[in-house]
Amino acid sequence: MRIAFLGMGLLGSNFVRAMISKGEEVQVWNRTAAKATALEADGAKAFSNIVDAVSGADRVHLTLKDDGTVNEVLEMAAAGLKPGAVIIDHTTTSVEGAIQRTREWQQRGFTYQHAPVFMGPPNALASTGFMLVSGDQGVIARLEPALSKMTGKVINFGPETGRAAGMKLIGNSFLVSLTAGLADTLSLAKAMEIPIPEVASLFTSWNPGNMLAQRLQRMSAGGQIEPSWELNMARKDTGLFIAAAQKGGAHLAVLPAIAAEMDRWIAKGHGSDDWTVIGKEAVS
Repeated sequence: MRIAFLGMGLLGSNFVRAMISKGEEVQVWNRTAAKATALEADGAKAFSNIVDAVSGADRVHLTLKDDGTVNEVLEMAAAGLKPGAVIIDHTTTSVEGAIQRTREWQQRGFTYQHAPVFMGPPNALASTGFMLVSGDQGVIARLEPALSKMTGKVINFGPETGRAAGMKLIGNSFLVSLTAGLADTLSLAKAMEIPIPEVASLFTSWNPGNMLAQRLQRMSAGGQIEPSWELNMARKDTGLFIAAAQKGGAHLAVLPAIAAEMDRWIAKGHGSDDWTVIGKEAVS
């Protein structure tokens, strides 16, 4: 089995190192050639010409930037692709892009499988983390043994092409929102002169992550739910957050927008409802 890997960023490079450690022979290419040649010390075979890099490869993996880059790189490589080669794309892309490439490359005689990941560079090197797939279940069944070697868990979201791309975007949107929320939390702590280690000790004792599944269920439940925290009270507390931050000269990126959304729902008559009503439009 000959493998080619295109895109030698932090994630791609460590995927390649892990493959080599498992006895795989890997041909690598990167637009900035030095990033590919650096992997020769680990046992990879680097190419400056992308057509040469994919020549004879049964599987071609990609970790690139976005839809446009994936399309461009695959078109550059097309002349060197072995008939019937399998293209496995780990890039975070749009749903539409994943669907389009699956269809178009099948028409050209190749298998394109989108397999985005929740994995950082250390995970890629250690073969841990999560890889997402969806689409043709026959294709996935054939690829799963190889994909499983690359990650701690392969999550199959069923036969709908593009569903894995959508789930990756959902996961990343949560991570972005979480990080922005944490930034506001730390800004508030700074404004109130509470050291970060003390903030960390709070979340060590009280882990709000344990509430996630229950909160999701509560927000997606149909009909009226018994309030556990009324929106009016949540809005009052949000006002306290914002006032404390302003007093301490701290910038808040997320909380003012949440306050505005709470005000919108209160104006619609939902002040006495459970505060999760602000997500009602997202689940209805």
